[in-house]
Amino acid sequence: MGKTTRVLAWAAVAAAAGGVAWALRDLPAQLGAVPAGARAERMRRSPQYGGDGRFVNSVPADILPPHAMRDAFVELLTGKQRRKPLGVIPVTRPALDGRLEPDELHVTWLGHSTALVEIEGVRVLFDPVWSDRCSPTGFAGPRRLHPVPLPLDELPRIDAVVISHDHYDHLDLDSIRALQRTQQAPFLVPLGVGAHLERWGVPTDRLIELDWDEQAEIRGITLTATAARHFSGRRFTRDGTLWASWVVKGARRSLFYTGDSGYFEGYKQIGEQHGPFDASLIQVGAYNDAWPDIHMKPEDGASAHLDVRARVLIPLHWCTFNLALHAWSEPVERLVEEARARDIELVVPRPGDRVNIDALPALEPWWRAIA
Repeated sequence: MGKTTRVLAWAAVAAAAGGVAWALRDLPAQLGAVPAGARAERMRRSPQYGGDGRFVNSVPADILPPHAMRDAFVELLTGKQRRKPLGVIPVTRPALDGRLEPDELHVTWLGHSTALVEIEGVRVLFDPVWSDRCSPTGFAGPRRLHPVPLPLDELPRIDAVVISHDHYDHLDLDSIRALQRTQQAPFLVPLGVGAHLERWGVPTDRLIELDWDEQAEIRGITLTATAARHFSGRRFTRDGTLWASWVVKGARRSLFYTGDSGYFEGYKQIGEQHGPFDASLIQVGAYNDAWPDIHMKPEDGASAHLDVRARVLIPLHWCTFNLALHAWSEPVERLVEEARARDIELVVPRPGDRVNIDALPALEPWWRAIA
């Protein structure tokens, strides 16, 4: 090999290494931070904190039962499910610049579990994820199947940003940084999750960390962190921060948000303590027999909706990212069938649709044309 060839080869290697380094530049920040100091001490006092230094579910949950990964891998290779849509997912640009009525309730689904709730004149944004991938890197991991209906910097004034847990498809570094820069709203998070946001530049006076059954009031709206059956972790260890569902209550209107959760008896307790609700936002996708206790199947989602005593069900956690092995449209098809059998009032919005809970649209199976 001549000198010129060696120089070119080393230049190519250096360029490739530089490219990898550039692609991984945010990886340390993406991993978040380990809670320490007063934050960690408060976590240790939580009834949800176990003796081994981790948070625990009120009902035990197997994250990956024996042989689960093997069975899932076989299904990945041999399954015939259509895991992506055949065509373009219809996306609506929501009109969010109108006047907020003090006695109304609107929900705008922005894809996956990201939802904007307008309740009695207050805007609450749940689990904002605007990134192209829900992953610690920008070049690998599940990629968005449709564009975000509205650029993040075009959001109207937000009064509260609520996070359910710290997984990448619910807690997105770039979205949090942008919201910290463009909005003045506080961030409401389960115990320990504030460590991630603080590392990402969110000031402590905009952080509200809550244990289950603790609450905060934002402009007359009460937000309560409630139980969920899930797990947490952005690194190789699990359960170092808490996960939660959320109750949102005004003087007249109310809503329940599951976050991610397996089905459990806790929903009935939430319904007894905080219900009834005008609407529920329910996780219905990314389920598999390999992880039966941490994500709900559509039929479980219908049961959770009835348990919490909500009137209108809006499904979340499907359509946007391919996170499981079931067919892309299977969650909503199963949910439609279950809702019909159990007399549940169901709305399935397109990404970007703004739903007025008092003037519900007729159920339109828009997904079937591309399924």
